[in-house]
Amino acid sequence: MVIPEFLTWLENTALGTEVRQSTWMFPTIETVHVLATVMVVGSVTMLDLRLLNVAYRDRTIREMHEDILPWTWASFIVAAIAGSLLFSSSATKYYHNFTFRMKMLFLLLVAINAASFELLTYRRVANSDRETPIPLAAKIAGAVGLLLWIGVVAFGRWTGFTK
Repeated sequence: MVIPEFLTWLENTALGTEVRQSTWMFPTIETVHVLATVMVVGSVTMLDLRLLNVAYRDRTIREMHEDILPWTWASFIVAAIAGSLLFSSSATKYYHNFTFRMKMLFLLLVAINAASFELLTYRRVANSDRETPIPLAAKIAGAVGLLLWIGVVAFGRWTGFTK
């Protein structure tokens, strides 16, 4: 019973209580969370579309990767901090919420897909030029990434409307 006790403690911390009871904190933090998530999904989508050879064909994958990844990581950190604050306000409720759990599952799958791309595939495409055919593995990583992020966003939105 460690998890239920921890969740109860978390939502009863001064911060969790303040986020939950304040008239302005939750909506402000949620706005930051949504905007940061938009930045993450938008930047990742740009790279995924390049991997699929659908957009940004005038740039190499390395150029896209190097330009976009700092924005992605910075935005992800902000989204994660804001999301953690939101979670702390009603941790037991979110923990038992199916759509929240699905969002977390999709985030885990996003991380696995991204790590697989970085560790296994990126090296094969990093030094290619604009005309080099994109390997199937890179295209699959891009397509899977897009689909998984759609799941993260969809389940994230549904979380706010489910019990």
